Amino acid sequence: MLNIARKELKSMFASPMGWIILALLTFSFGTYYLNGVNNYFEVMSGSIRPAERIGVTQFVGQTVYGLASFIMLFAVPLLSMRLISEERRSQTMPFLFSAPLSISEIVVGKFLGLVVFLSILVVYIAAMLSTLNIWADIDFGYIFANSLGLLLLVSSFAALGLYFSSLTAQPIIAGILSFIALFVLMILDRFFAGDPTSTMLKFSLMRHFQSFAGGLMDTADLAYFGLFILTFITLTIRRLDADRLRG
Repeated sequence: MLNIARKELKSMFASPMGWIILALLTFSFGTYYLNGVNNYFEVMSGSIRPAERIGVTQFVGQTVYGLASFIMLFAVPLLSMRLISEERRSQTMPFLFSAPLSISEIVVGKFLGLVVFLSILVVYIAAMLSTLNIWADIDFGYIFANSLGLLLLVSSFAALGLYFSSLTAQPIIAGILSFIALFVLMILDRFFAGDPTSTMLKFSLMRHFQSFAGGLMDTADLAYFGLFILTFITLTIRRLDADRLRG
């Protein structure tokens, strides 16, 4: 399983797309970080009363993490679309099935490879915000909660993208389907905002990310992301297992 994860991670760094996405995202996050710091001094300088001021961690962090949750919606389908569909297209699936590994190990290995790659971006954001501690007292708890929430969010994106990648031999189709599904799951809370009792609100990814974005960790949200990831990994395993039985 770890060998599969290592192979997928190496393939992402060996691909120009992996480096391009990594470079674009780090540049975007860095730009928003600098803009957030500049805006903080501009806005807070006009807030005379202490009650009108908010911490620099929250002010800058909500900008960067908010951007990250939105951009990852586009980046993860591009990274996940080739995980299994490329194996189908290049007709290397029989070789993968013949390896001394179970289907579960193959799927989890591919998932972990992508999650480790995405974790680099999450750590980058956390390290960048931690530099604020050089000149101000910052809330490390807020950074940790947001980083954990973002990691769970992108891991959910990766699990769903992996599942759609297992359905087709065309990476582009897998990427498009993943993006559409994730986009709908991200904005479900807006469709049902007028009915707070609607059960559909519970399936909104963004709704469960909001508690982390506020610096809180809710066990219900942790359970939701855990079950979401487990569900789509299980569906992927069953899909590949059915393909292996059909030969």
